[in-house]
Order: sequence, then C-alpha cells, then structure tokens
Amino acid sequence: MTQPPPDSLSPGASPAATGLKGLLASCWLAVRGSTEDLATGPVDRAFLLLSVPMVLEMVMESIFALVDVLFVSRLGADAIATVGLTEAVLTLFRTVPLGLAVAATALVSRRIGQKDAERAASTAVQALGLGLALSVPLALAGCLFARPLLLALGAAPGVVTHGLGYARLMLGGFPIIMLLFLISAILRGAGDAATSMRALWLANSVNIVLAPLFIFGLGPIPALGVTGAAVATTVGRSTGVLYQVYRLLQGSGRLELRRRHLRVELSTLRSLLKLSGGAILQSLLGMSSWLVLMRIVATFGSTALAGYTLAMRILLFAQQPSWGLSHAAGTLVGQSLGAGDTVRAERAAWRASFYTLGFLGVVAVGFLVFAEPLIHRFTSEPEVALHAVRCLRIVSCSLALYAFVTVLPHAFNGAGDTTTPTVVNALFSWGLQLPLAYVLCHPLGWGPTGAFVAIAITYGALGLTSAALFRRGGWKLRHI
Repeated sequence: MTQPPPDSLSPGASPAATGLKGLLASCWLAVRGSTEDLATGPVDRAFLLLSVPMVLEMVMESIFALVDVLFVSRLGADAIATVGLTEAVLTLFRTVPLGLAVAATALVSRRIGQKDAERAASTAVQALGLGLALSVPLALAGCLFARPLLLALGAAPGVVTHGLGYARLMLGGFPIIMLLFLISAILRGAGDAATSMRALWLANSVNIVLAPLFIFGLGPIPALGVTGAAVATTVGRSTGVLYQVYRLLQGSGRLELRRRHLRVELSTLRSLLKLSGGAILQSLLGMSSWLVLMRIVATFGSTALAGYTLAMRILLFAQQPSWGLSHAAGTLVGQSLGAGDTVRAERAAWRASFYTLGFLGVVAVGFLVFAEPLIHRFTSEPEVALHAVRCLRIVSCSLALYAFVTVLPHAFNGAGDTTTPTVVNALFSWGLQLPLAYVLCHPLGWGPTGAFVAIAITYGALGLTSAALFRRGGWKLRHI
C-alpha cells in the first residue's frame, strides 16, 4: 500500500500558485463556497475544496459536544452520567439518520458526477421525506420510554431523578437531528460543503450562547440544570435546520429544490432503502456495541461512567476533523465513480486515509503527554479524573490506526458498497470488542480499565482489516 503521487492544487498551477499564498486563497475559496466541478481534475484541488469546510464543520460539532460537557460537569457526576447515557440512547437512534445520510450522499454524489442535477434534487427530496417519516415515531417512543431506557443502561436513581427531563427533551427533538444530519449529507454529496458548514456553525454558536443561560440561569431566565443543556441544544439545532432549508429552497448552491420535485418516486425510494438498510445495520451494530460497552462500565458506578464519558467526549472532539476528511473522501469517491474514473476514486480514499493517519498520530501523542492536565480542566473529582485519564491514554495508543476506520468505511459507502463495512463492524464490535471488554473487566478483574484496553485493541485491528479489504478493490464494481 503506497501513497499515490502528488498532484497539483489546481489545473495547470504554477509553483507560485501552489505556494502558501495559493493554498490560503484556495482555503478561503473553500470556506466561501466553490462552484468548481469536483468530479474531475486534480484530486488534491477537489479534496481541499471539500475537506476544509467539512473539517471546520466537524470542529464546530466537536466544540458543541465539549461545551455541553464543560458546563454540565459543574453540576456533578450524576449530571455528566445523564448526558452520557442519553447520548448513548441517541447514538442508537442516530443509526437511522446516519444510514439514510450514507444512502443520500452516495446517490446524490453519483448523480452529480453523472452531471444529472435534476435526479440529484429528486433524490434529496425523497430522502428528506423518508427521514421525517421514520424519525417522528422514534421521537415519540423516546419521550414515552425515557425512564426505562435510562434504567436499562444502568443509570443510578439520582441520574434518573435529575436527568429524566433532559432525556425526554433530547429524544423528543430527534426529528430535528434527523433533518440536520440528512440535509448536511445531501449538501456534502452535492459538493456544497460550505453551506453545510455554515449551518453547523450557526447551530452550535446558538447552543454555546444559550447553554450557560439555561443551565445556570440569568435574570428572568430560571436555572434549569441539566435540562437547560437540552433546551439550548434543541434550539441551536432547530436554527441550523431552518438555515439549511432556506438555502435549499433558495437554490443558490449546487443543488436546487423546486416544487416539481415534491412527488413520490418509488424507484428512488427503493434505492435509498436498499443502500440505507445496509448502512443502518452497519451503524446499529457499531453503536449498539458502544451501548453494551457503556453498560459494562456503568456496573462500576457513576464515577467510572463519568470518567469514561469525559474521555470519550474529548476523543470525539479530537476525531471530528478526521471525520471531515472522511466525508470529503466519500463524496469524491461517489462523484469520481459517477464520472467513470475509478483510479481517481481510489486515489482520493488513500490520500484522505494518510492525511488522517498523520493528524491522529499527532493527536495521540498530545493525549499521552497532556492527558492529566487536560482532564482536570473538566472535573475536580479525583476518582472521575483517574478513570478519564486512564481511558484517554490507553485508547490513544491505537488512535493513529483508527484513521482507516474513519475514512475507508465512508469510501466504501460512497461507492455504494455498504455490505463490506457492515460485516467488518459486526465482526469487530460484537465478536472482539465486547467479549474482550467483559473478560478483562470481570473474570480478569481489571475493572473499567479492561473496557479501555478492549477499545484500543479493537481500534487497531479494525483499522488494519479495513485497509486490507479496501485495497482488494471490489467496491469499484458497484452500480447504484
């Protein structure tokens, strides 16, 4: 496996144009929004125009998650555990929008690569209608069964007492999460990463401003505690969705939705369901395993669960830029295959993988060195900090190899091959991570540390396997 030869940042670029000035100009163009054809031409140019806004989008999303924990952590271990357990349930629910997002990105990017903007717009409308139809029943179920869901995940009585309002509001706002995920995926598939970025920045900025107001109160605004975090999050996400819808209807980007697209297309719905079914199962297998893992950690008490939640939130924060690179890779693979260029599709995936490997390698070293002072910025409880530092350092040992886990499943999915990453997820999540975590935690008596070690081992094994399977190239033969 070798890194493909470099290509220029722009067609016919001179050495001066590819210098720092040209790079900064291209980055600024990416943030403003480029209308260039990303399905052809140099990979580096297209990758830069897509990845810069996607990385910025993911950075803001990670700040969003980190800000919530930073404010909520001041309310104590039960409040942190409430956020962690509710996020675990939402993670399970999110398998649906994530699966639909994979299908929408694959189909929209393929149609854009084929220069068929009309079919791309029709696909977007079908995906949005399907998403709403699926999200409303899940939201109602979440509101009605919030208490038993928290108890099933091992929540202590104090967590349920203080966190039930938070859980009900977060789960009840699931249709907003569906739309935010799905419209972002559609925009990315069309190559309009800048609009997707601006929507997330708007949503998260609103949340950052409102979170301390609703959590701690100010003037006439009452202190709602952990429930206030849910209010701020829901208002912020709703603002982002309104902006996304406005931009889609305005039609000033790469994708224009018009009244003529508001019709049911059974063939497109079948394609969406076929692709999203595999992607939903893929996400469900991976995310449900994290729920079981959290249940294993929860058996050691709220402090262990709080420490695990803090560490994984910080890891998520660090990984978000790499998710931006992976989304860019998925879009480029789909558009390149739509244009009939399999070589370019493969080059884009490997290029994104190696960039991500380098980035996560640097992050891992930083966490190994600075884990303790970093964790103490978020909690003053010694036992919570002990578990969080240990988790952060252990998982960081294999974080660099997680680059392949981050990027290559998106490349498979962008090509329309949802089967391979689904099978791999099943084998490693349920066949390796969970049995290993249980054995290390309980029979061997390692406590919560056993779960952290299981995560690290699974990261490494899954990354190497994903790289080997992608290199075989069966994904190039998929037609959607």
